[in-house]
Amino acid sequence: MDLSETPEELAFREEVRAFLTEHLPARLSDRVRAGKSLSKEDQEAWHAILSAKGWLAGSWPKEYGGAAWNAVERHIFEEECALAHAPRILPFGVAMLGPVLQAFGSQAQKDYWLPRVLNGADWWCQGYSEPGAGSDLASLKTRAVRDGDHYVVNGQKTWTTLGQHANMIFCLVRTDPAAKAQEGISFLLIDMTSPGVEVRPILLLDGTAEVNEVWFTDVKVPVENLVGEENKGWTYAKYLLTHERTNIAGVGFSTAGLDHLKRIARIERSGGRPLIENPHFAARLAKVEIDLMAMATTNLRVISKAAQGQAPGVESSMLKIKGTVIRQEINDLTRRAVGPYAMPFVSEALEGANEPPIGPDYAGPVAAQYFNNRKLSIYGGSNEVQRQIIAKSLLEL
Repeated sequence: MDLSETPEELAFREEVRAFLTEHLPARLSDRVRAGKSLSKEDQEAWHAILSAKGWLAGSWPKEYGGAAWNAVERHIFEEECALAHAPRILPFGVAMLGPVLQAFGSQAQKDYWLPRVLNGADWWCQGYSEPGAGSDLASLKTRAVRDGDHYVVNGQKTWTTLGQHANMIFCLVRTDPAAKAQEGISFLLIDMTSPGVEVRPILLLDGTAEVNEVWFTDVKVPVENLVGEENKGWTYAKYLLTHERTNIAGVGFSTAGLDHLKRIARIERSGGRPLIENPHFAARLAKVEIDLMAMATTNLRVISKAAQGQAPGVESSMLKIKGTVIRQEINDLTRRAVGPYAMPFVSEALEGANEPPIGPDYAGPVAAQYFNNRKLSIYGGSNEVQRQIIAKSLLEL
């Protein structure tokens, strides 16, 4: 809680806490707390609960079914959800596509697609990265050729998160191959059930397929599924990425992770005393807590500016870098706190199978979380690229 919050903001925080206490199913919060994966049905159930309250897309304008939250209210909601171990709202339809459609989509697109995000009719995924175009996204090669009232799409996307569940994908495609790298790109909405779309899972260290490859072979996409103007997709992509990188800061997730780490450090022993009293461990713990407090303050400054209608600039990149570094440090300290229990990994034990637990109840997911969250400093634009963005902006290059 921020002591500078207004009475209205404090009241909203209490409203969010009361809602989570009453409506967040224990089976979902227990799985999140234990680091277990959530099924498609789990995610859809939580989205439906929030949608019924009008909070699934709380920052959307009321005319589109949102609650018109300002930046501070959104921050409070996300922080309380993280502390309550609520499932994360999947960002693809709500936080990525929704704002793009509202800003650049036609009225027909808004009328059709936005309600389907809220009622769960569509599960969206993101088609940005390609094998040769990750952080250098402008190098993408997936082609879309206009053929009458359709585009014909050929190419490949990769690292498509939860694409195995999706029925829709928003894609960046090249519609003018002769144009400069950041020109000639368009923003298309593609039905994943169309002939020629193939989803291939990418197995991760924990044996799950959270991410996928998506292949397009002569896929027909109606022209009305073009968002905005042809060859202007890079503008929409940058708009979306600004939202994505601010969210990646994850102050609430880091706060919850730090609290969990402290609990473990009070239980685990080092030299006959609680680990939290070990001076070397305590020093690293103190440093990451100080860094988190500083980042939270910066985040609040950005939120305050956003509440006044100012769009974030390089602050988004700064928050992305620092937020991911802090979360990875918390993961590393948690792994070290658990010690040898972080080494064995039995995926079935995390999914509720009849496998005996290895070590204390908090030990099971530690290794999987540590390895999985190495991605945080890569996706959404790698931290190295974000540092270049900051340098170029500040040096006016």
